Amino acid sequence: MSSEKTALYDKAYPELQTFCQSLGYVFEVVDMEWGVLDTISTDHMTTELCLREIEVCKQLSAGPSFIALLGNRYGHRSIPRVIPEKTFEMLLSKVSRDQEGLKLLNQWFFKDNNALPPEYVLQPITNNLTHYKDLRPESKQQREKDISSWRHIESQLLQLLRTAAIQAEKDGDIMTEQKHQFFRSETETEIEEGLRGQDSSTSAIIFVRELPSKHTKEMRPKHLSQYLDVTPDGLLDTEAQDLLAVLKSRLYASLTGIINLHCVELNKGAIDSKHKEHALYLDSMCEQFVCQIKKSVSSETWSSGGLGLEGKRVNGERSRGKVEENWTWVIEDIYCHTALCNAMCARFCGREGLLGKMCLAMWESSNTYHGPFVVHGDVGVGKTAFLCKLVQEMRNVLDPGAVVVFRLIGMGHPPRPDVDYVLHSICIQICTAFSLPQPKPQIADIHQELVLFFHFLLDKVSQQGNTLLLILDSLDQLSEVNHAHKLYWLPKDIPPHVHLVVSTTNQNSLDLLKMNEAIFFEVEPLLFTEAEEIMDTYMRALQRTLTPEQREAVLCSFEKCGRPLQLMLILEVAKQWPSYKPLTEQNLYSNPQEVMSHVFLGLEERHGKQLVGATLGYIISARNGLSEAELQDILSLDDNVLDELYQHFLPLNNKVIRLPFLLWARLRHDLGDLIVERQAHGMKILRFQHRQVTEMVRERYLSAELQLQRHKILAENFLGHWSQGKLKPLMLSSTKVPVVSDRKVSPQPLWLAKGVANIRKLQELPYHLIHAGLWDELRQEVIGSTEWLYCKTLACGVTSVIQDLSLCSDLMNCTETELIRDTLILMKPTLDFLDGHIDPSLFYIELNARLHSLTELHPSLIGRLCSQCQAWLTTCPDPTLAPQCSFFQSPGGPLKATLAGFQRGVTALDICLETGVLVAGSEDGKMIIWDLNELEVIQTLVSHTAAILCVKLIKKGTQCVSLASDGTLGRWSVLSGRQIFCVKEAAPNKPLPTIPHILLSEEKELVFVQTRDQMKAWHLDSGEPAFNVINPKSVILGVLNGTVVSLSDEGLVTFICPSTGTKMVETNLGYSAPSINLNCTLTMPQCDRLLIVSKDGFLYQVSSTGRQSVTEFSVNVSFLSLAEDERTLFAGCDKTLNMFNIEMDSIEKFFGLQHEDTVLCAQSSRNSRVVLTGSEDQIIRVWSITTGILLDSLHGMEGPINTLILFEGTAISASNGTDYLRLWQLQYNRKHKPRACIPAGCPHLTLTKDGDTVFYVKSKGQKEVLAWNCHTGSLTDTMATSAEVCCLELAQDKRLLFCGLNTGTILIYPLAFPHETLCIPPLETVPRVCCLAVSSQEKHLAVAYDDSVCLFEITDRDSFPSVEGPFERFPLSLLLLSFSVSAMTLLPDKRLLYGTDSGEVTIYDFKSATAMSLDGHHGRVTCITASNWGTHALVGSEDAVQRLWGLNPVVLDHTMEYKGFFFEGVLCATFSKCDQYVFTGTQDRTINIWDVASGNLLYVQYVYAPIIKLLSHRSGFVAISQLGDIIKAGFHCPYKIRPEYNPLRNIKAQYRVTSREKNLENRDIVISKVPGYNPAQFDFMGMLKSKTSSTCQLL
Repeated sequence: MSSEKTALYDKAYPELQTFCQSLGYVFEVVDMEWGVLDTISTDHMTTELCLREIEVCKQLSAGPSFIALLGNRYGHRSIPRVIPEKTFEMLLSKVSRDQEGLKLLNQWFFKDNNALPPEYVLQPITNNLTHYKDLRPESKQQREKDISSWRHIESQLLQLLRTAAIQAEKDGDIMTEQKHQFFRSETETEIEEGLRGQDSSTSAIIFVRELPSKHTKEMRPKHLSQYLDVTPDGLLDTEAQDLLAVLKSRLYASLTGIINLHCVELNKGAIDSKHKEHALYLDSMCEQFVCQIKKSVSSETWSSGGLGLEGKRVNGERSRGKVEENWTWVIEDIYCHTALCNAMCARFCGREGLLGKMCLAMWESSNTYHGPFVVHGDVGVGKTAFLCKLVQEMRNVLDPGAVVVFRLIGMGHPPRPDVDYVLHSICIQICTAFSLPQPKPQIADIHQELVLFFHFLLDKVSQQGNTLLLILDSLDQLSEVNHAHKLYWLPKDIPPHVHLVVSTTNQNSLDLLKMNEAIFFEVEPLLFTEAEEIMDTYMRALQRTLTPEQREAVLCSFEKCGRPLQLMLILEVAKQWPSYKPLTEQNLYSNPQEVMSHVFLGLEERHGKQLVGATLGYIISARNGLSEAELQDILSLDDNVLDELYQHFLPLNNKVIRLPFLLWARLRHDLGDLIVERQAHGMKILRFQHRQVTEMVRERYLSAELQLQRHKILAENFLGHWSQGKLKPLMLSSTKVPVVSDRKVSPQPLWLAKGVANIRKLQELPYHLIHAGLWDELRQEVIGSTEWLYCKTLACGVTSVIQDLSLCSDLMNCTETELIRDTLILMKPTLDFLDGHIDPSLFYIELNARLHSLTELHPSLIGRLCSQCQAWLTTCPDPTLAPQCSFFQSPGGPLKATLAGFQRGVTALDICLETGVLVAGSEDGKMIIWDLNELEVIQTLVSHTAAILCVKLIKKGTQCVSLASDGTLGRWSVLSGRQIFCVKEAAPNKPLPTIPHILLSEEKELVFVQTRDQMKAWHLDSGEPAFNVINPKSVILGVLNGTVVSLSDEGLVTFICPSTGTKMVETNLGYSAPSINLNCTLTMPQCDRLLIVSKDGFLYQVSSTGRQSVTEFSVNVSFLSLAEDERTLFAGCDKTLNMFNIEMDSIEKFFGLQHEDTVLCAQSSRNSRVVLTGSEDQIIRVWSITTGILLDSLHGMEGPINTLILFEGTAISASNGTDYLRLWQLQYNRKHKPRACIPAGCPHLTLTKDGDTVFYVKSKGQKEVLAWNCHTGSLTDTMATSAEVCCLELAQDKRLLFCGLNTGTILIYPLAFPHETLCIPPLETVPRVCCLAVSSQEKHLAVAYDDSVCLFEITDRDSFPSVEGPFERFPLSLLLLSFSVSAMTLLPDKRLLYGTDSGEVTIYDFKSATAMSLDGHHGRVTCITASNWGTHALVGSEDAVQRLWGLNPVVLDHTMEYKGFFFEGVLCATFSKCDQYVFTGTQDRTINIWDVASGNLLYVQYVYAPIIKLLSHRSGFVAISQLGDIIKAGFHCPYKIRPEYNPLRNIKAQYRVTSREKNLENRDIVISKVPGYNPAQFDFMGMLKSKTSSTCQLL
């Protein structure tokens, strides 16, 4: 049925492959007969291999596992390869009279006594007919002779066996079924195996083709063999035809209704391949075939509960699509490791002494804190097998409720997993076992959170009194991701009832574990007796044995090395030894390398050097292994493999050339247990069982040139370059003529179906493109493809994308790649926060907004990415924004990283410069320790219950000391995270005039806690009290040279010995003043001096010997700090940092660095060349100490900068107003520095409608208005005012800037006349100007004072602007006098809508002098904006409510409630140009877009900072954030919105809308309601007690 098979390959299989991919399945065809010559098999293994593949398909297939095409040939009836000893000898007895027959049987069948029970084995054809497989042209004659001879011999052997079997059946020695095995064809055998155990009509499909009997009789002899069975003489084989008829009858009779059975009878025309009817028949058959397979697959899909998003295999495999919501992967993980463990234990022997020691150690440490147990030993010594046996033994030793969790990291999948994968899997298993809450997605996505959860989980299990044994084998096999080999993630202090056992060969890891008091157990080489026992157990499990000579050879080889690996590799070879094969010197091996060299040579002889080398080389070249289907495709793309295959004969079909499946099946069989399958992402992945074998393969088959070639072909495969019918040329060395053919490899789309990503392509393609040096393809398909970046971020996580891009940048030296990688690093916190639910619009918008400013500098990649983003956003079917400028932090600038993890502001910071260990504490009582060299979290410490006041690192960063406002003092191990001691009431837990802080004396092993009048000390090693110095009449200044220094009000400085309390030295500072009014102090330990600054303007220097000096100094010093050499003093004085050269007897100021706001801290570099300052205006400034020049300014902190630290060219900044630290590079490419913006936190600002210019007041109390050009990033004008500015407003078209002062004056700056200023004088009562509003037509100006509101007219006089009035004025009610007008808008018809600080909302009509109160708010009204046509107005406040009012008449259209994840409240709003939408900026750092007509929320965009001003701009808006960033974006909204669209899909928030029914005036009703909404859950402050709940959507 060759024409039928060809038709299926050409027409049916491609369609089915596409169909299965659309469901998340992989379609694979296993055809053992395709593409091979009849003479290619000489070892008689074909039938066995076919049966094995059928069984594999039945086990793995999610759809049909067996399909048969049965025509009019019964098929080849081969000789059984193996016959049991008793059966064979009984058959010999039946032909004993035929001496020639006996001789022939004994010549071809040898008895193998190594089989249990013994059996006779048919010998390979080439043992007696050496030229049978010789395909060389010069051996053609001998080969044809051997082929003819074998056919004759095979016929003779079959006849002898059949004759004997018939006689044996007659004599009652065998049953009919036993006899039938000598008559049965391979086709019947395969059909029986395929149907065995199949109870579903979707599992097997059989197509039967019948020929017309009349046509059969008329067939010519030369055509007979094409359709029917014939004898060697060329005659019709009637016996075979009878057996075929019996087979068909059995199928028709017994399988109808169970198996899909299709019978087709061909007419005469359909038989002839040249006839048109034959083509129609093939088309019909393919159509029927496709229909049945689709029906079967669909049936399986629906019965399994839905589409195969997780991915399953049709004929054997599964491919994972979406990020899985369930934990199927964990179950697969557990199953895989359990199976490996059981297999290891099955052949484990010995080690009883070591097992006993470990069990005893666990028992002794059960009730106390202890270190991890570490199993170590040489490579290949058997650590993994020992740990598997430990798992088995401990299950019997531990109590019944105990849980054993283990991971064989070196043997599982992926080959080198990242530590987060392992920890996540372990945490889920432990939580399930002990009924504890599972880790949330946002925890699992963030490394440090996952590590912290893991540590907490072990403590929780211990606290509940449960017993847990956790075994982690081969820690050295973890990937380098998150620097797993440094073992920061590994608990070093294990709680009671929990036991942690690990193994590793990495010496650095072993050294780290030794530092943490781990308990070590060494696995030593096997004893001879143990090896003997293992050998017997192993062979017995295989139902094999060895002859005495073979046993001796195995054990001698083992003794030369003594390692279990050597023994297992030898046994892998020895299990194939028959008893009749003599031993040679080649069977004696001294090390694993010799064993594997022998194995490789044997494989190359049997299968070809190219095929063996390519197969093994591709497996280890793949990033995460390869499936069988992938490997076959890749081998089919390797021209060297195909050239070797076809070196002596041409392909049977020039149109389709690929590696025949039978050749792969033979090689896979011969590889045995050297290659194992591991479950990964729903697929069976091939990999080597032993790491050492991997290295041997790498050394033998992966030279530098071959490695490049392997990666190139792997890349071509995962690109899908030669799929979907694309022809690839093949130059055969035998003909020197290129053959262009289809390789029939699987296509590799990025998306297998909607929402189903091609995980294998995402994982493998970048890796191979990089290592193949295919840079253009890498830029085209990966780095420069937004679809790729989004798809992999969604399916594999943003961390995996960052890893790929890091690998690219390391090898490519490409600036654009580094910038794209840094962009994703900046995006990572947001993507992690969304728990993996990443909407494409969020990804495309943020990517575009971060890279937009770099498109001109880098057009090839970054420009291309931005173009793709804009194109996607333009065609997006949902509402979305289109960025028109960069408004997020761009990559490549000074910002290096953000260290997050706190919930509240950072209050304490310290660093060990020698080791790069950083510790920070926050207001929430949490401490986090980082390794700055790797930017990795070492520990998270959470023992304190209140804000951290001070932290100090000691002992080269291996320990730290902390003091919290709850009065506790703790000492911690940085490596283990264990609290060494905790001192209660170390400091008062109440507010004090001065903040307590820690002082250290590592020489004397003391830690001091200093308050104003007390100094306590404890021993560092034990936490025991050392002394307590209390002096109520003095101020404790600190510790100098081991003595406690105090200062009395009279200026007496006393040095007290802490151990005895004796006064060592006293010196009086009072000669300059009757008493000392202390300002601040600073210790100079290197110079043995103490600096004391008084508020009277003097600086005192006092040494521990009593020597002192006094110098006039600045007053109002806020802080002091020193350069590292203590020769330069920095003093913060309001907005100036003064720098002094300091000596004992003199101090000389040499620079005063002026700032724009209060200086809060300073830090100099180690070489004293630059000094960094942090100030109240949230800017870090870098100054030259030698010249005093400002070198750089770093923007981006969202709070005043209280602390700065320098570490190797990196500045670390912290603020008690932010919950993160930021790291800044001092050396970077200035081209990539973000354009400067206005200062953060400006109290008053406004901007032009195009966003080009911002007018702002820098800080409260400021008496000037600044103009900032956003294009150039520079200040363009300064407009001085006579008093403090209270508010700003801009008439956009008339270009008038209105500035309200606290004196009641209003200054007007005509922007068209830069040097002119107009003025509206204050009213008689001189009230403060609270608010300004310009009408939409810019004809009127409303001014709200403290006590009234006035209306002015804006006119022109001789082309010069003028403001006249007031023409109208109304006083504010007595009730409102205590509250100011906080927001207002002036309508075109002279109505004023205003709100107050107390939440009242009123509309006043200047024409009729009437007022109407509207629904108020429970918080300050923050914004009121009117639509461009004056039909609507939006009122927003600090509470979660915003109301959209209709103005003609005044009626409440919609009440829109919106609450963010942490914050609530609206800050600003504006209507779109067409009044169709309203844009709002909220406190939760988002811009919300609402539909005016329906009140529905259309879109939410997170922008990282609160928006404080919004204006409509073209199709969207222009806005400015609290950080000073300008945001420009267009808004796209389709005419119809999909019903399933969720505007909160990119943000964690909730909202509801209550609207009035349009035909019932002033009546609110429910528009829609989401089930399960509970308004009380979100605490909307009872604001809608009389209103009905409307829409609430939760993410």
